[in-house]
Amino acid sequence: MGRLDKYNVELKGLTESNSAYNWTVDQEFFSIVEGQEVERGKVNVDLKVTKVSGVYHLGFSVAGTVIVTCDRCLDDMSLDIENTGELKVKLGPDFADEGDIVVVPEDKGIVNVAWYIYEFIALAIPIKHVHAPGKCNKGMMEKLDEHSAEEGEDDGRDADTTGASDPRWDALNSILESDNE
Repeated sequence: MGRLDKYNVELKGLTESNSAYNWTVDQEFFSIVEGQEVERGKVNVDLKVTKVSGVYHLGFSVAGTVIVTCDRCLDDMSLDIENTGELKVKLGPDFADEGDIVVVPEDKGIVNVAWYIYEFIALAIPIKHVHAPGKCNKGMMEKLDEHSAEEGEDDGRDADTTGASDPRWDALNSILESDNE
């Protein structure tokens, strides 16, 4: 028995009614799946399977907490997530991915949803994740401030500091000024 076999959903025996599954995924799950977005956390997963006209509709609902790296200070941070999604599966001769429908071999009639669970968790994480104001690592924030360019300081660009204006901008500014008159 594989380590992710508990996430197998047997489709062959399902009737037209609903079936429900529930799992709690944690560090063990994330270490087995080996995804890059999430490596730790505790997330509750609810799955409802409905068969309609030979197509199985798998409705996922994930809610819990994951540990991600703060984009600002690089410390770990806890992030509450919640997401829902649907996967359509049908039985066929071989495994295939046909756009929005996954085909699983009819002779087995089983779909392992572990990776799909991971994807719905990863999709719930916002692109930017930072601590609440004042909660970042103070030492790292001091270093960041120390190395950040401040307004009015030399930011490494070749700027004319003599006060003379750039003739290219003068021409553009004259167009703007003539439009405002």
